Amino acid sequence: MTDIFHGETDQPPLHGYRGEAPAAIERWPCGLTIAISREAGARGGSIAQRVGRKLGWQVVDQDQLEYLAQDDHVLDELPDAARAWAELRLDELLRARTLTTDPAVIHTARVVLALGTQGEVVLIGRGAGFVLPPASTLHVRVVAPLADRVAYMSQLLRLTEDEAAEEVRQRDAGRAAYVLNHLKRQTTDPYSYDLLVNSGRLGEEVAAELIAQAARTKLLNSETLSPPPDEER
Repeated sequence: MTDIFHGETDQPPLHGYRGEAPAAIERWPCGLTIAISREAGARGGSIAQRVGRKLGWQVVDQDQLEYLAQDDHVLDELPDAARAWAELRLDELLRARTLTTDPAVIHTARVVLALGTQGEVVLIGRGAGFVLPPASTLHVRVVAPLADRVAYMSQLLRLTEDEAAEEVRQRDAGRAAYVLNHLKRQTTDPYSYDLLVNSGRLGEEVAAELIAQAARTKLLNSETLSPPPDEER
């Protein structure tokens, strides 16, 4: 199978459809999705990749979500029942006015819902945890002390400390504005998340293991989602 981003791969397609769903599945979504929200420089992207490897799940970052949102027919490849569920969820968000009518944002929400129908995916950014329902989503916020984030951004982008501090400020402000303006939520509200992880205290590996274990536990406690893998794939 050819991945639209990286060429040849044996990974499932990013559109979220992994073949015909088993006949026994009657409710959608049928799998858990992990949605990662992160402060700039808190290493949320790297941690998400580690989580994906631990669980054997696909990881889709913000750039990929925005790329896929250019496809107006992203839901067409889903089974009929899954597509109906995704459209119903989208309609609920629009009726509640918790999702803007901006076409680009709606297209991104459709991608998030398409990926979330079958689960086993880690989504990074674009307010995915506010689009998907809490029952089938582990919504995680990755944070770190400002000094740590500035130092990381300075090293990553080869910026001065002042330049890195401004980069962190702008990225945090941009992400917060997106969620507030288009999803009517505050990124800093701790009650919006299942789990808050301080990567500055814990490091990437421990943070990733905590998130992976929380996902396994949430799956075990769910009556409607598929069970987690027994071990790291």
